[in-house]
Amino acid sequence: MQLFVNDLTVMDFSYLCPQRGMVGESWIVDVILDGDLNDESMIQDFGKVKKGLKRLIDEYVDHKLLVPAEHNGAAITHLDEDQVEVRFTLDSGDVIQLFCPAEAYAFVYSDSVTMDSVGRYMREVIATHLPENVANIELKLRAEQILTPFYHYTHGLKKHDGNCQRIAHGHRSRIGIFIDGQACLESQQYWSQRWQDIYIITREDIIDYDMRRSSGALDNPLDYYCCAYESSQGYFELLIPRKFCEVVETDSTVECLAQYIFDEQQKRTGQGELRVMAYEGVGKGAMVEGKV
Repeated sequence: MQLFVNDLTVMDFSYLCPQRGMVGESWIVDVILDGDLNDESMIQDFGKVKKGLKRLIDEYVDHKLLVPAEHNGAAITHLDEDQVEVRFTLDSGDVIQLFCPAEAYAFVYSDSVTMDSVGRYMREVIATHLPENVANIELKLRAEQILTPFYHYTHGLKKHDGNCQRIAHGHRSRIGIFIDGQACLESQQYWSQRWQDIYIITREDIIDYDMRRSSGALDNPLDYYCCAYESSQGYFELLIPRKFCEVVETDSTVECLAQYIFDEQQKRTGQGELRVMAYEGVGKGAMVEGKV
């Protein structure tokens, strides 16, 4: 007997890729449980499935940075006070380095982060929490079908009370730009290209290279941004090539990013009504509209 739950949750996270760098993602999770009926003539109550599995996914994957721990460019060092340093060398020779609390990461024991490798990682985690009558769980990960332009962005929200404060979590997001009530495909494509695999930095979080806590050195430190902040979960630090970044003057909440896109788009748009719909992952976001 099988029990299925489609659209169980959406995982918003980022991962390290040797070709693309740091990639923001949003994957939808479907699950299938194999098992025998219990005393209630159920495999498991739907409410318990949704609540319990979502809690595990949130704990082990959501709003984390996924690191392919078996990639030859990944160096992982566990330090005192639950801090972990990750240094990841890309195929280009560029480096991405983080110094963060352990809960900011998920270490996927594979040489790449894919739906298959993440699915295996999640099954191993969840299997230890299943009731005795459930013999197996199948996780189906999929991306939202988006027929219009979209981008992948990564950020951290130091003022957030929850897991959004982690310095490297992200989203795969569509972008809607409308001029005089009509969708502007050219503008949507412009932002899709401008923010392809982007890291969005708040300017006040940038620190001097010599102030970083992470170890090692770079031959070309001027080609990198180093950003850091302290929040309720601990100290977060990121060193990342400038070419992968966009610096904003505000926090990088979706509300602030919608306003930022609106203000930047005004410079590209003639007279008329402008509306920007900035998404944060699947089915949510912020909107700004007004006259140009």
